[in-house]
Amino acid sequence: MSINLTVTPAAERFIKRMVRFSGLPDTDAAGFRLTVTAGGCSGYNSEFTVEAAPLEGDQAVDINGVKLFLPAESRLMLEGVTMDFADTPTKSGLTFFNPNAAACACSSSGEGSSPTPPAVSKIEITSIKTSPRVTS
Repeated sequence: MSINLTVTPAAERFIKRMVRFSGLPDTDAAGFRLTVTAGGCSGYNSEFTVEAAPLEGDQAVDINGVKLFLPAESRLMLEGVTMDFADTPTKSGLTFFNPNAAACACSSSGEGSSPTPPAVSKIEITSIKTSPRVTS
């Protein structure tokens, strides 16, 4: 099963950097595990880790040389999505854009506030989870 997910060059660089500096002994076999679930303002709650191999139920997907380990629910949620990486002076993280999702109405109730762009989700660097290291 393939997935229609676009990974921008900025997101590719970020993911490759995360895998390379993960501390895992075999970074050629390692991958970026991305878990996306429903929820949140933009429709996404997300977490990621770098894993030595896919976990049970994950599918390894290679997009432009980026190895992603995606659970089934994440594959469904990411269909047709563009994943980017933004780095600003105040925030750094992955951003997801789903052109088919409805806009968030959270900011529409306040005076003078501008609406949030449709279906944009950000994952901050601080949400990175570390997987337990297995040593022998």
